[in-house]
Amino acid sequence: MLFNSHEYLFLFLPGALILWFLFRRWGFLSGLGLVIASFFFYGYGKIAHVPLLMGSVLLNFSVGRIVTGLPGHQERKRKALLTAGIAANLVLLGYFKYFNFFVTNLNVLFNTGMEVRQGTLPLGISFFSFTQIAFLVDCYRRSAQEDHLISYGLWATFFPYLLSGPIVRYSEVMPQFKERVKKALNYRNLSAGLYLLSIGLFKKVVIAGRFSEWASAGFDGPGPLNFFYAWATSLSYTFQIYFDFSGYTDMALGAALMFNIRLPVNFNSPYKALDVQDFWRRWHISLGRFLRDYVYIPLGGNRAKEGRAYFNLMVVFLVCGLWHGAGWTFIFWGFLYGAAAVILRFWRKIGGPMPDFLAWFLTFNFVNAAWVFFRARTWEDALKVLSGMFGLNGFSLPDSWSGALGFIQVPQIQFLPWKEIMRGSRDAYVWIPLAVFVCLYFKNSNQMAEEFKADWKSLFWIAAGAYAALHMYKVDEFLYFNF
Repeated sequence: MLFNSHEYLFLFLPGALILWFLFRRWGFLSGLGLVIASFFFYGYGKIAHVPLLMGSVLLNFSVGRIVTGLPGHQERKRKALLTAGIAANLVLLGYFKYFNFFVTNLNVLFNTGMEVRQGTLPLGISFFSFTQIAFLVDCYRRSAQEDHLISYGLWATFFPYLLSGPIVRYSEVMPQFKERVKKALNYRNLSAGLYLLSIGLFKKVVIAGRFSEWASAGFDGPGPLNFFYAWATSLSYTFQIYFDFSGYTDMALGAALMFNIRLPVNFNSPYKALDVQDFWRRWHISLGRFLRDYVYIPLGGNRAKEGRAYFNLMVVFLVCGLWHGAGWTFIFWGFLYGAAAVILRFWRKIGGPMPDFLAWFLTFNFVNAAWVFFRARTWEDALKVLSGMFGLNGFSLPDSWSGALGFIQVPQIQFLPWKEIMRGSRDAYVWIPLAVFVCLYFKNSNQMAEEFKADWKSLFWIAAGAYAALHMYKVDEFLYFNF
């Protein structure tokens, strides 16, 4: 079930809230009801994947309980169980998400005829696999413990973050579920949650939906792209994924807040970043934190020698790229960030400070160019957009400029009607500067939620969300559902 669907907004979410607070006096019943609701949410439209989620929950709960129950002198057994539990999660993730990728590449390399797996990728498998791996590691470190299956299932399957995050830790959420006061209806949390959900819905349906049209036309359309159209295409995707993912995050945090659950901030104005490290502190914060705590630091982190630290950074970002998608373009996208992180670390050792505007300009354009590989279905699509961005396909200028610039007589420059230059995406040149202004100078939704008051400004955003809900003529998945 999608957040941006009428079934979710007008039936499922209100029903789940009623069940949760109706049975709030009986913790077991309220928890069980929410677990059942979350499984229904997950299986809506694709019930075949429900047993997979159930099996994952049972497996990780059992391993985690055994690991925490073993005494310290059985360290080897504890570590072996942890390794087996992590391996089981990775095998599950590898089979469903990466099997076809590896088989396809083996067929190409060795001219074999292995068959690829049929069927769709289970939604959210990357998220609930990483979430439960973190739980197992925390059990091993004795910073998490759960002896009740319903409580564990409630944490592992809570529908606001089940499909696309944030990747939450057990210690962040489960204590909130167990606090008796959290089960009391809180009208401020209910209204603030609705406010945040409305902002997210407007971002997804109205803003990201519009940028999606222009990005798809450029990436998926035929023929080479001229300079202006290529930049409009790349920037459209840059803002599509921004408003799509931040919109999802707002809706997830807003829905959880209605249940009196505060999820960790997962998105904090990433396009204000002044370097790639700052970007990853702001973009998909929970994923960056997972990779830092469960990959980078165990590899040695910053404590290692300089060469090893560079290697660790590259490994982390290659894992990040592969986690996002089973394809070489995703891996290369991760490699680009790894290389940028290595260069940044080296620069900080030998270089001086950089003016903030220049630092922002370089970072933003790097992120924009890297998104091209993230979005492109094939290498050819990525090169098509990038070649246009670098002017390799020539410059098409509006014919209204021919009077002033007609003296320029070079084959690479031609004067055409603006509509033909933009191929029906003329409005992008109004929306893109506006999006830049909003991303840089407006308060983000986290700040807006903290300052929430029941006034006309809040009513405006709730009305904007209602407008978006009433104009959902087609239901598009959030981009991170694919990862």
